[in-house]
Amino acid sequence: MSPLQPVRGARDILPENILTHRHVEETLCRVATCYGYSEIVTPVFEFTEVFARTLGDTSDVVTKEMYTFLDKGGDSLTLRPENTAGVARAFISGGMAQKLPLKLFYRGPMFRYERPQKGRQRQFHQVGVELLGVQGPAADVEVIALGAQYLEWLGVLDKATLELNTLGDAESRAAYRAKLVGYYQDHREKLSEDSLGRLERNPLRILDSKDEGDKAINAGAPLINESLNDASRRFFDQVQAGLDTVGVSYTLNSHMVRGLDYYCHTAFEFVTGALGAQGALLAGGRYDGLIKQLGGPSTPGTGWAAGVERLAMLDATAPAAPRPIAMVPAGNSSDVSRRVLTLTQALRGAGFRVDLGYSGNMGKRMKRANKINACAVVMIGEDELERRAATVRDMDSGEQTEVPLDSLQSHLARYR
Repeated sequence: MSPLQPVRGARDILPENILTHRHVEETLCRVATCYGYSEIVTPVFEFTEVFARTLGDTSDVVTKEMYTFLDKGGDSLTLRPENTAGVARAFISGGMAQKLPLKLFYRGPMFRYERPQKGRQRQFHQVGVELLGVQGPAADVEVIALGAQYLEWLGVLDKATLELNTLGDAESRAAYRAKLVGYYQDHREKLSEDSLGRLERNPLRILDSKDEGDKAINAGAPLINESLNDASRRFFDQVQAGLDTVGVSYTLNSHMVRGLDYYCHTAFEFVTGALGAQGALLAGGRYDGLIKQLGGPSTPGTGWAAGVERLAMLDATAPAAPRPIAMVPAGNSSDVSRRVLTLTQALRGAGFRVDLGYSGNMGKRMKRANKINACAVVMIGEDELERRAATVRDMDSGEQTEVPLDSLQSHLARYR
Protein backbone atom coordinates (compact mmCIF):
# COMPACT_ATOMS: atom_id res chain seq x y z
CA MET A 1 0.00 0.00 0.00
CA SER A 2 1.24 3.48 -0.83
CA PRO A 3 2.57 5.45 2.17
CA LEU A 4 0.40 8.31 0.87
CA GLN A 5 -2.75 6.31 1.68
CA PRO A 6 -4.20 5.87 5.19
CA VAL A 7 -3.10 2.71 6.94
CA ARG A 8 -5.59 -0.12 6.42
CA GLY A 9 -8.36 0.20 8.97
CA ALA A 10 -7.78 3.92 9.58
CA ARG A 11 -9.76 6.69 7.93
CA ASP A 12 -9.61 10.44 7.60
CA ILE A 13 -12.67 12.25 8.89
CA LEU A 14 -13.09 14.85 6.16
CA PRO A 15 -14.86 18.21 6.60
CA GLU A 16 -18.07 16.93 4.97
CA ASN A 17 -18.27 14.13 7.59
CA ILE A 18 -16.98 15.85 10.69
CA LEU A 19 -20.28 17.56 11.57
CA THR A 20 -22.03 14.20 11.97
CA HIS A 21 -19.08 12.75 13.90
CA ARG A 22 -19.03 15.77 16.22
CA HIS A 23 -22.82 15.64 16.59
CA VAL A 24 -22.66 12.03 17.80
CA GLU A 25 -20.03 12.93 20.40
CA GLU A 26 -21.50 16.23 21.54
CA THR A 27 -25.00 14.79 21.89
CA LEU A 28 -23.57 12.39 24.46
CA CYS A 29 -21.98 15.36 26.23
CA ARG A 30 -25.36 17.11 26.43
CA VAL A 31 -27.30 14.06 27.60
CA ALA A 32 -24.68 12.97 30.15
CA THR A 33 -24.51 16.49 31.56
CA CYS A 34 -28.28 16.42 32.10
CA TYR A 35 -27.77 13.25 34.17
CA GLY A 36 -25.03 14.87 36.26
CA TYR A 37 -22.04 13.15 34.61
CA SER A 38 -18.64 14.82 34.17
CA GLU A 39 -16.19 14.24 31.36
CA ILE A 40 -12.94 12.33 31.88
CA VAL A 41 -10.07 12.09 29.38
CA THR A 42 -7.57 9.25 29.76
CA PRO A 43 -4.40 8.65 27.70
CA VAL A 44 -4.74 6.78 24.41
CA PHE A 45 -2.05 4.34 25.63
CA GLU A 46 -1.61 2.57 28.95
CA PHE A 47 0.76 0.01 30.39
CA THR A 48 -0.17 -3.25 28.70
CA GLU A 49 -0.95 -4.84 32.06
CA VAL A 50 -3.97 -2.55 32.47
CA PHE A 51 -5.72 -4.28 29.57
CA ALA A 52 -4.22 -7.75 30.04
CA ARG A 53 -5.54 -7.87 33.62
CA THR A 54 -8.97 -6.47 32.83
CA LEU A 55 -9.79 -8.01 29.45
CA GLY A 56 -8.43 -11.46 30.31
CA ASP A 57 -5.50 -13.29 28.81
CA THR A 58 -7.82 -15.66 26.90
CA SER A 59 -9.80 -12.92 25.16
CA ASP A 60 -9.43 -12.27 21.44
CA VAL A 61 -8.71 -8.62 22.21
CA VAL A 62 -5.65 -9.45 24.29
CA THR A 63 -4.38 -12.40 22.25
CA LYS A 64 -5.05 -11.10 18.73
CA GLU A 65 -6.20 -7.49 18.53
CA MET A 66 -4.14 -5.19 20.77
CA TYR A 67 -1.60 -2.75 19.36
CA THR A 68 1.25 -3.38 21.80
CA PHE A 69 4.80 -2.02 21.59
CA LEU A 70 7.90 -1.39 23.68
CA ASP A 71 8.77 2.24 24.24
CA LYS A 72 12.34 3.52 24.36
CA GLY A 73 12.48 2.81 28.09
CA GLY A 74 11.58 -0.83 27.54
CA ASP A 75 8.05 -0.59 28.96
CA SER A 76 5.27 -2.53 27.24
CA LEU A 77 2.54 -0.10 26.22
CA THR A 78 -0.76 -0.68 24.43
CA LEU A 79 -3.02 1.64 22.47
CA ARG A 80 -6.34 1.44 24.26
CA PRO A 81 -8.77 -1.07 22.73
CA GLU A 82 -11.54 0.21 25.03
CA ASN A 83 -11.80 2.84 27.76
CA THR A 84 -13.42 1.28 30.83
CA ALA A 85 -10.07 -0.15 31.96
CA GLY A 86 -8.44 3.27 31.58
CA VAL A 87 -11.18 4.92 33.63
CA ALA A 88 -10.75 2.26 36.34
CA ARG A 89 -6.98 2.83 36.34
CA ALA A 90 -7.54 6.61 36.61
CA PHE A 91 -9.91 6.02 39.53
CA ILE A 92 -7.19 4.15 41.38
CA SER A 93 -4.17 6.29 40.48
CA GLY A 94 -6.15 9.51 40.90
CA GLY A 95 -7.25 8.63 44.42
CA MET A 96 -10.93 9.10 43.61
CA ALA A 97 -12.29 6.55 46.07
CA GLN A 98 -13.25 9.38 48.44
CA LYS A 99 -15.43 11.00 45.77
CA LEU A 100 -17.94 8.20 45.28
CA PRO A 101 -20.36 7.96 43.68
CA LEU A 102 -18.59 9.03 40.49
CA LYS A 103 -20.52 9.70 37.29
CA LEU A 104 -18.20 9.94 34.29
CA PHE A 105 -18.43 10.05 30.51
CA TYR A 106 -15.76 9.91 27.82
CA ARG A 107 -15.16 10.09 24.09
CA GLY A 108 -12.16 9.41 21.89
CA PRO A 109 -10.27 7.01 19.60
CA MET A 110 -9.74 3.30 20.34
CA PHE A 111 -7.54 0.79 18.50
CA ARG A 112 -8.02 -2.88 17.64
CA TYR A 113 -6.26 -4.99 15.03
CA GLU A 114 -9.19 -6.78 13.43
CA ARG A 115 -10.59 -7.19 9.95
CA PRO A 116 -12.00 -3.82 8.86
CA GLN A 117 -15.67 -4.03 8.00
CA LYS A 118 -18.79 -1.91 7.81
CA GLY A 119 -18.72 0.52 10.71
CA ARG A 120 -15.72 -1.17 12.33
CA GLN A 121 -12.18 0.09 11.73
CA ARG A 122 -8.82 -0.50 13.38
CA GLN A 123 -8.85 3.05 14.64
CA PHE A 124 -12.39 3.83 15.70
CA HIS A 125 -14.10 6.18 18.12
CA GLN A 126 -16.26 5.51 21.14
CA VAL A 127 -18.37 7.39 23.60
CA GLY A 128 -19.31 5.90 26.93
CA VAL A 129 -20.40 6.40 30.53
CA GLU A 130 -19.29 4.84 33.81
CA LEU A 131 -21.12 5.05 37.16
CA LEU A 132 -18.87 3.99 40.03
CA GLY A 133 -19.75 3.38 43.67
CA VAL A 134 -23.45 2.46 43.51
CA GLN A 135 -24.26 -1.11 44.52
CA GLY A 136 -27.99 -1.27 43.82
CA PRO A 137 -30.05 -1.77 40.66
CA ALA A 138 -30.93 1.96 40.47
CA ALA A 139 -27.50 2.56 38.91
CA ASP A 140 -28.17 0.02 36.16
CA VAL A 141 -31.54 1.61 35.44
CA GLU A 142 -29.95 5.07 35.22
CA VAL A 143 -27.18 4.18 32.78
CA ILE A 144 -29.59 2.25 30.55
CA ALA A 145 -32.07 5.15 30.60
CA LEU A 146 -29.22 7.53 29.76
CA GLY A 147 -28.30 5.32 26.81
CA ALA A 148 -31.89 5.23 25.58
CA GLN A 149 -32.20 9.01 25.82
CA TYR A 150 -28.89 9.42 24.02
CA LEU A 151 -30.11 7.30 21.10
CA GLU A 152 -33.41 9.18 21.14
CA TRP A 153 -31.67 12.56 20.94
CA LEU A 154 -29.63 11.23 18.04
CA GLY A 155 -32.87 10.23 16.32
CA VAL A 156 -32.00 6.52 16.06
CA LEU A 157 -33.77 4.95 19.05
CA ASP A 158 -36.66 3.81 16.85
CA LYS A 159 -34.15 1.72 14.87
CA ALA A 160 -32.81 -0.06 17.95
CA THR A 161 -34.03 -2.71 20.39
CA LEU A 162 -32.78 -2.97 23.96
CA GLU A 163 -31.85 -6.56 24.84
CA LEU A 164 -31.46 -7.34 28.53
CA ASN A 165 -30.14 -10.22 30.62
CA THR A 166 -28.75 -10.96 34.06
CA LEU A 167 -25.39 -12.58 34.80
CA GLY A 168 -26.24 -13.14 38.46
CA ASP A 169 -23.95 -12.64 41.44
CA ALA A 170 -20.69 -14.50 42.13
CA GLU A 171 -22.50 -17.48 43.66
CA SER A 172 -24.83 -17.81 40.68
CA ARG A 173 -21.99 -17.50 38.21
CA ALA A 174 -19.98 -20.19 40.00
CA ALA A 175 -22.94 -22.55 39.76
CA TYR A 176 -23.35 -21.66 36.08
CA ARG A 177 -19.67 -22.16 35.39
CA ALA A 178 -19.86 -25.69 36.83
CA LYS A 179 -22.82 -26.51 34.56
CA LEU A 180 -21.00 -25.12 31.52
CA VAL A 181 -17.84 -27.10 32.21
CA GLY A 182 -19.88 -30.29 32.48
CA TYR A 183 -21.69 -29.55 29.24
CA TYR A 184 -18.55 -28.67 27.28
CA GLN A 185 -16.67 -31.71 28.60
CA ASP A 186 -19.30 -33.81 26.87
CA HIS A 187 -18.58 -31.97 23.60
CA ARG A 188 -14.86 -31.28 23.90
CA GLU A 189 -13.93 -33.36 20.86
CA LYS A 190 -15.89 -30.90 18.70
CA LEU A 191 -14.66 -27.67 20.32
CA SER A 192 -12.23 -25.39 18.49
CA GLU A 193 -8.64 -25.17 19.69
CA ASP A 194 -9.26 -21.72 21.17
CA SER A 195 -12.29 -22.94 23.10
CA LEU A 196 -10.44 -25.97 24.44
CA GLY A 197 -7.90 -23.55 25.89
CA ARG A 198 -10.69 -21.56 27.53
CA LEU A 199 -12.52 -24.58 28.93
CA GLU A 200 -10.45 -24.87 32.08
CA ARG A 201 -9.62 -21.22 32.61
CA ASN A 202 -12.70 -19.29 31.47
CA PRO A 203 -15.50 -21.43 30.00
CA LEU A 204 -17.88 -18.47 29.69
CA ARG A 205 -15.61 -17.12 26.97
CA ILE A 206 -16.60 -20.09 24.79
CA LEU A 207 -20.09 -18.58 24.56
CA ASP A 208 -18.55 -15.63 22.66
CA SER A 209 -16.77 -17.86 20.13
CA LYS A 210 -17.14 -16.95 16.47
CA ASP A 211 -16.18 -20.46 15.32
CA GLU A 212 -19.13 -22.07 13.49
CA GLY A 213 -18.61 -25.43 15.21
CA ASP A 214 -18.55 -23.75 18.62
CA LYS A 215 -21.71 -21.84 17.75
CA ALA A 216 -23.52 -25.10 17.03
CA ILE A 217 -22.44 -26.48 20.42
CA ASN A 218 -23.36 -23.24 22.19
CA ALA A 219 -26.90 -23.47 20.84
CA GLY A 220 -27.56 -26.30 23.30
CA ALA A 221 -25.56 -24.92 26.23
CA PRO A 222 -27.30 -24.34 29.58
CA LEU A 223 -28.58 -20.80 30.22
CA ILE A 224 -27.45 -18.70 33.15
CA ASN A 225 -30.99 -18.02 34.36
CA GLU A 226 -31.17 -21.71 35.31
CA SER A 227 -28.45 -21.07 37.92
CA LEU A 228 -29.67 -17.83 39.53
CA ASN A 229 -30.10 -17.64 43.29
CA ASP A 230 -32.90 -15.64 44.93
CA ALA A 231 -30.79 -12.50 45.46
CA SER A 232 -29.85 -12.37 41.77
CA ARG A 233 -33.46 -12.83 40.68
CA ARG A 234 -34.55 -9.97 42.98
CA PHE A 235 -31.86 -7.68 41.59
CA PHE A 236 -32.92 -8.38 38.01
CA ASP A 237 -36.60 -7.96 38.86
CA GLN A 238 -35.81 -4.50 40.29
CA VAL A 239 -33.88 -3.51 37.17
CA GLN A 240 -36.83 -4.49 34.98
CA ALA A 241 -39.27 -2.68 37.26
CA GLY A 242 -37.12 0.45 37.13
CA LEU A 243 -36.97 0.39 33.33
CA ASP A 244 -40.74 -0.05 33.21
CA THR A 245 -41.12 2.97 35.49
CA VAL A 246 -38.97 5.26 33.33
CA GLY A 247 -40.58 4.00 30.13
CA VAL A 248 -37.63 2.20 28.54
CA SER A 249 -38.86 -0.84 26.62
CA TYR A 250 -36.73 -3.99 26.35
CA THR A 251 -36.69 -7.64 25.38
CA LEU A 252 -35.06 -10.42 27.40
CA ASN A 253 -32.15 -12.24 25.80
CA SER A 254 -31.07 -15.17 27.96
CA HIS A 255 -28.15 -15.93 25.62
CA MET A 256 -26.35 -12.63 26.27
CA VAL A 257 -23.34 -13.15 28.54
CA ARG A 258 -20.06 -11.51 29.50
CA GLY A 259 -17.10 -13.85 29.76
CA LEU A 260 -14.99 -12.08 32.38
CA ASP A 261 -15.33 -12.80 36.09
CA TYR A 262 -15.71 -9.20 37.20
CA TYR A 263 -19.02 -8.82 35.33
CA CYS A 264 -22.19 -9.50 37.30
CA HIS A 265 -25.92 -8.90 37.28
CA THR A 266 -27.13 -6.68 34.44
CA ALA A 267 -25.93 -7.04 30.84
CA PHE A 268 -27.55 -5.10 28.01
CA GLU A 269 -27.21 -4.11 24.37
CA PHE A 270 -29.08 -1.77 22.07
CA VAL A 271 -29.06 -3.64 18.75
CA THR A 272 -30.23 -2.82 15.25
CA GLY A 273 -30.86 -4.71 12.05
CA ALA A 274 -30.03 -1.68 9.92
CA LEU A 275 -26.27 -2.31 9.79
CA GLY A 276 -26.11 -5.95 8.80
CA ALA A 277 -24.78 -8.73 11.01
CA GLN A 278 -22.77 -6.37 13.25
CA GLY A 279 -25.85 -5.08 14.99
CA ALA A 280 -24.73 -3.79 18.42
CA LEU A 281 -24.96 -0.01 18.72
CA LEU A 282 -24.43 0.47 22.44
CA ALA A 283 -23.53 -2.22 24.97
CA GLY A 284 -22.70 -2.42 28.64
CA GLY A 285 -23.37 -3.92 32.01
CA ARG A 286 -22.34 -4.15 35.66
CA TYR A 287 -18.68 -4.86 36.54
CA ASP A 288 -18.40 -4.85 40.34
CA GLY A 289 -15.08 -6.74 40.38
CA LEU A 290 -13.10 -4.73 37.82
CA ILE A 291 -11.43 -2.12 40.03
CA LYS A 292 -10.49 -4.71 42.66
CA GLN A 293 -8.97 -6.87 39.90
CA LEU A 294 -6.78 -3.91 38.93
CA GLY A 295 -5.53 -3.61 42.51
CA GLY A 296 -7.90 -0.93 43.79
CA PRO A 297 -10.56 -1.03 46.50
CA SER A 298 -13.66 -3.13 45.95
CA THR A 299 -15.90 -0.71 44.05
CA PRO A 300 -19.13 -1.45 42.20
CA GLY A 301 -19.47 -0.09 38.69
CA THR A 302 -21.79 -0.08 35.72
CA GLY A 303 -21.63 1.59 32.32
CA TRP A 304 -21.72 1.29 28.55
CA ALA A 305 -19.87 2.24 25.38
CA ALA A 306 -21.05 3.01 21.84
CA GLY A 307 -19.25 3.28 18.51
CA VAL A 308 -19.32 6.75 16.98
CA GLU A 309 -18.85 5.56 13.38
CA ARG A 310 -21.67 3.02 13.69
CA LEU A 311 -24.07 5.59 15.11
CA ALA A 312 -23.14 8.04 12.37
CA MET A 313 -23.87 5.38 9.75
CA LEU A 314 -27.36 4.93 11.21
CA ASP A 315 -28.33 8.38 9.94
CA ALA A 316 -27.65 10.26 13.14
CA THR A 317 -28.48 13.52 11.39
CA ALA A 318 -26.29 16.42 12.41
CA PRO A 319 -27.57 19.98 12.49
CA ALA A 320 -26.68 21.99 9.41
CA ALA A 321 -23.44 23.93 9.57
CA PRO A 322 -23.96 27.57 10.51
CA ARG A 323 -24.06 29.76 7.42
CA PRO A 324 -21.40 32.45 7.17
CA ILE A 325 -21.67 36.15 6.43
CA ALA A 326 -19.58 37.09 3.39
CA MET A 327 -17.61 40.34 3.42
CA VAL A 328 -17.22 41.75 -0.10
CA PRO A 329 -15.03 44.81 -0.71
CA ALA A 330 -15.91 46.70 -3.91
CA GLY A 331 -12.97 48.01 -5.92
CA ASN A 332 -9.26 47.97 -5.25
CA SER A 333 -8.99 50.85 -2.78
CA SER A 334 -6.52 50.13 -0.01
CA ASP A 335 -8.69 52.20 2.36
CA VAL A 336 -11.68 49.97 1.60
CA SER A 337 -9.59 46.81 2.05
CA ARG A 338 -8.29 47.97 5.42
CA ARG A 339 -11.77 48.99 6.60
CA VAL A 340 -13.29 45.67 5.51
CA LEU A 341 -10.52 43.76 7.27
CA THR A 342 -11.09 45.76 10.46
CA LEU A 343 -14.85 45.13 10.33
CA THR A 344 -14.31 41.43 9.63
CA GLN A 345 -12.09 41.06 12.66
CA ALA A 346 -14.57 42.94 14.87
CA LEU A 347 -17.48 40.77 13.72
CA ARG A 348 -15.53 37.57 14.32
CA GLY A 349 -14.57 38.83 17.75
CA ALA A 350 -18.27 39.38 18.46
CA GLY A 351 -19.08 35.76 17.61
CA PHE A 352 -20.18 36.00 13.97
CA ARG A 353 -19.06 33.44 11.41
CA VAL A 354 -17.53 35.62 8.67
CA ASP A 355 -15.86 34.72 5.38
CA LEU A 356 -13.47 37.16 3.71
CA GLY A 357 -12.05 36.05 0.39
CA TYR A 358 -8.38 36.66 -0.26
CA SER A 359 -8.68 38.07 -3.76
CA GLY A 360 -10.96 38.53 -6.77
CA ASN A 361 -13.27 41.13 -8.20
CA MET A 362 -16.77 41.68 -6.87
CA GLY A 363 -18.32 39.18 -9.29
CA LYS A 364 -15.98 36.38 -8.18
CA ARG A 365 -16.55 37.23 -4.54
CA MET A 366 -20.32 37.05 -4.99
CA LYS A 367 -19.95 33.66 -6.66
CA ARG A 368 -17.97 32.53 -3.65
CA ALA A 369 -20.70 33.82 -1.33
CA ASN A 370 -23.17 31.59 -3.17
CA LYS A 371 -20.79 28.63 -3.12
CA ILE A 372 -20.32 28.77 0.66
CA ASN A 373 -24.08 29.24 1.18
CA ALA A 374 -23.68 32.62 2.85
CA CYS A 375 -26.75 33.89 4.66
CA ALA A 376 -25.86 37.52 4.01
CA VAL A 377 -23.32 39.61 2.12
CA VAL A 378 -21.82 42.84 3.45
CA MET A 379 -20.62 45.05 0.58
CA ILE A 380 -18.43 48.08 1.12
CA GLY A 381 -16.98 50.33 -1.55
CA GLU A 382 -15.59 53.86 -1.58
CA ASP A 383 -19.10 55.39 -1.73
CA GLU A 384 -20.26 53.42 1.31
CA LEU A 385 -17.04 54.26 3.11
CA GLU A 386 -17.67 57.99 2.61
CA ARG A 387 -21.17 57.58 4.06
CA ARG A 388 -19.79 55.38 6.89
CA ALA A 389 -22.23 52.67 5.83
CA ALA A 390 -22.38 49.20 4.30
CA THR A 391 -24.84 47.52 1.96
CA VAL A 392 -26.20 44.27 3.42
CA ARG A 393 -27.88 41.77 1.10
CA ASP A 394 -30.02 38.97 2.54
CA MET A 395 -29.08 36.00 0.35
CA ASP A 396 -32.43 34.25 0.78
CA SER A 397 -34.78 37.14 0.05
CA GLY A 398 -32.41 39.21 -2.10
CA GLU A 399 -33.36 42.32 -0.10
CA GLN A 400 -30.61 44.96 0.21
CA THR A 401 -30.35 47.47 3.01
CA GLU A 402 -27.88 50.26 3.66
CA VAL A 403 -26.77 50.06 7.27
CA PRO A 404 -24.61 52.56 9.21
CA LEU A 405 -21.34 50.96 10.23
CA ASP A 406 -22.03 51.83 13.86
CA SER A 407 -25.23 49.69 13.66
CA LEU A 408 -23.80 46.86 11.58
CA GLN A 409 -23.43 44.33 14.41
CA SER A 410 -26.95 44.86 15.70
CA HIS A 411 -28.37 44.59 12.16
CA LEU A 412 -26.48 41.33 11.56
CA ALA A 413 -27.56 39.83 14.90
CA ARG A 414 -30.33 37.89 13.12
CA TYR A 415 -27.63 35.97 11.23
CA ARG A 416 -25.48 35.08 14.22
